[in-house]
Amino acid sequence: MSEGFFAGLRRSRSAANEAMYQAAFMAQPEAAALLDRQGLLRMANPALHRLCAPTPVPEPGEPLALLFSPEAREAFAELVERPDMAAGPLPFPLAGPGPAGPMLAQLLPVSEGLLMLRLARPEPQPEASEDAERLQALGELAGGIAHDFNNLLTGILGAVAAARDGSGEIATELTQVEAGARRGAALVAQLLAFARRQRLEPRVIAINSAVEHIGELLRRVLGRRIELTIALDEPGRCVRIDPAKLDQVIVNLAINARDAMPQGGCLSLTTAHATVLRTEMVSGVAIPPGRWVTLEVADTGQGIPPEVLSRIFEPFFTTKRDRGGTGLGLASVLGIVRQSGGVMTVQSEPGQGTRMTLWLPRHPGPPDPEPGTVAVPPGALGRATAEADSTAPILLIDDEAPLLRLAIRSLGQLGRPVEGAEDAMEALDAIDAGLRPAILVSDVSMPGMDGLSLVRAARERLPGLRALLVSGYAEATLDADLSAEGIAFLAKPFAPAELVAAVKAALER
Repeated sequence: MSEGFFAGLRRSRSAANEAMYQAAFMAQPEAAALLDRQGLLRMANPALHRLCAPTPVPEPGEPLALLFSPEAREAFAELVERPDMAAGPLPFPLAGPGPAGPMLAQLLPVSEGLLMLRLARPEPQPEASEDAERLQALGELAGGIAHDFNNLLTGILGAVAAARDGSGEIATELTQVEAGARRGAALVAQLLAFARRQRLEPRVIAINSAVEHIGELLRRVLGRRIELTIALDEPGRCVRIDPAKLDQVIVNLAINARDAMPQGGCLSLTTAHATVLRTEMVSGVAIPPGRWVTLEVADTGQGIPPEVLSRIFEPFFTTKRDRGGTGLGLASVLGIVRQSGGVMTVQSEPGQGTRMTLWLPRHPGPPDPEPGTVAVPPGALGRATAEADSTAPILLIDDEAPLLRLAIRSLGQLGRPVEGAEDAMEALDAIDAGLRPAILVSDVSMPGMDGLSLVRAARERLPGLRALLVSGYAEATLDADLSAEGIAFLAKPFAPAELVAAVKAALER
């Protein structure tokens, strides 16, 4: 192979790691910024802008010290030079008409030439230690996932090279490329779930039905050496959670249990309910007062040593490194449970097996109908069909030209004209010139006006305009309730068919 190939591979790896780091960093709920050792801002996440408003955050390339009052800037510059001189956060008042009182600032070394600023209000935060651990995990992100992600890139680049030089079958190599891309997307989803910013689609479900459903899959996953038993509580107990994410949680816990029983054993799934009148401590975890539905996943395996038990939910901590473990599984499980309003307890001793219990808030029910079974008001179907048959064009906006071309080609399948624009102003100019689109489809993150602002501006001109936003960041990072504004959302990455289906569904709403 040529030196050019390896140089290209190194560049691809570096760019991919940086993109993964940036995605997780921007999704964090904590206010944070990255700066170099000269104190110049590299990147600020949305949470920092929200926390400091209306004080403006400096632009990338400007001194981050400008965020603080003039009398505090010299002290901040000294902190940048010696970030280790402070044992904890220090108070720094903001410049301009920002929130009253100083903010607590802490600088954390990320790499030899990079620092991370963590900014918070001085009020005590119940999850302050957890937040610090999550930020520290972000600092380890590039190294923690480099092995797995670089393996994906190696497979993708190898398949592309084989297809290009004719040494492989095109269909086979493209299948490998697609598989690698989907595995990379799954890794991003796990990271965002850990960051508590993964997009969920919760519904009210009957817990017993969900466990019975996933039980059929587990029997195939566990193999013949593992006996699966399911004990269900009385029917009618409901919880509100994303069913797909609950499946993910159960499967993840079951696979961990299987790996702890290499010689075989028993895995049990048990549903129950509990009423907690005052906060109770269970296995070191506080269970708040309320009515709970519990799902216990217990095994007869090797158990977990105390020194490992205290770390099992840490991101990137794994005892399966030699078997390809990333350490994201249980961290993702905990993120999903917490995002669904629940808590999780663990009981385990070496040689005595492990019992993991999900505590989920009980919902009065009844279960929501399955998607697609909602009754349609009389006449609505005819109206939607008539609107879908219209010849009005699709207005598509994306500042990435390759993605714009791909989307235009894909959406042509809907039989409508597709008008493309590379930024928000170009799209608004087209509307002002008389374009009347059936739907506006836009990327969220663009230079200048972002996608959400574009939709709002377009609706000022065309009230009721349908809209679909797409983004590589989770929907929860947006400062808006998209569903309340009647805006559909599609998370990247997606296949062309998924984009077509999302646009079609939005047109028929």
